[in-house]
Amino acid sequence: MKDLKVIFMGTPDFSVNVLNGLIHYTNVIGVVTQPDKLVGRKQVLSQSPVKKVALENSIQVIQPTKIREDYQNILDLKPDLIITCAYGQFLPKEILDYPKYGCINVHASLLPKLRGGAPIHRAIIEGYTTTGITIMHMGEKMDKGDIISQRSIEIENIDNVGTLHDKLSVLGAELLIDTLPSIISGEAHRIVQNEEEVTFGYNISREDEKINFNQTKIEVYNQIRGLNPWPGAYSTIENKAIKIYEATIGEEIYKEKENGEIVKLYKDGIGIKVSDGEIILKVLQPSGSKRMHARDYLNGIKEKNSLMGKVFR
Repeated sequence: MKDLKVIFMGTPDFSVNVLNGLIHYTNVIGVVTQPDKLVGRKQVLSQSPVKKVALENSIQVIQPTKIREDYQNILDLKPDLIITCAYGQFLPKEILDYPKYGCINVHASLLPKLRGGAPIHRAIIEGYTTTGITIMHMGEKMDKGDIISQRSIEIENIDNVGTLHDKLSVLGAELLIDTLPSIISGEAHRIVQNEEEVTFGYNISREDEKINFNQTKIEVYNQIRGLNPWPGAYSTIENKAIKIYEATIGEEIYKEKENGEIVKLYKDGIGIKVSDGEIILKVLQPSGSKRMHARDYLNGIKEKNSLMGKVFR
């Protein structure tokens, strides 16, 4: 497939494995990615992970601010196929209709489940036990195109969004390369999505990041691991924000306590009451401090028992 002229569109780390696979098996003539951004407290102008890979491989990089208005230089490259993976902008009809073999998207869910920009986070937060990758034809509406191929993966109870992200990134690259021959031969499936089975994996909002201790212990556990390591779940105690990155499910039941209340201090954890029992905080980050294990947090408090009865809001 080295004579296949491909333009790849993607931006974050998740897209890198897919791009590397395409570079190995096809002729990637251009990479489209989001404009460089100012990052961090020092506001350093930074390139996307996809751009860095493209430059390392001497591939032309195009970075339109608004691709719906600025796309002609993409068409001028005359691609046979366009592949997108977590690019971050909707493509105009002019691009979708141009390539000989179409525009194909690599999506991190088993469509029609979890359409949208945060399917990996949402799969864990919402308690899915299985997710996967979908290779699909692109359309003008979000993740509604016909399905070409899918491959599933189990979500383990110890997975967080970081570990699942990495597994799906590898799986996406593998499935795309396995599917490309059928796309080129014209034998690829076109399976229309069942609209009755649609769910959404919308982008994570600040409200989604706040832990709701009125939920069950498994719901709180899933919320915490579904936001670890980014952007991180959080709560507040005595009006001070604290991020929570890891937790385990406890066995105790505290009927007379308030949800969110600190009910037990362990050597390496902080027990918090939830609607049906206890969640034990294991790794956290107080505002203005670094991430730390709960034991280190507790060791830094002279009067540990003073924490008892305080409530996370």
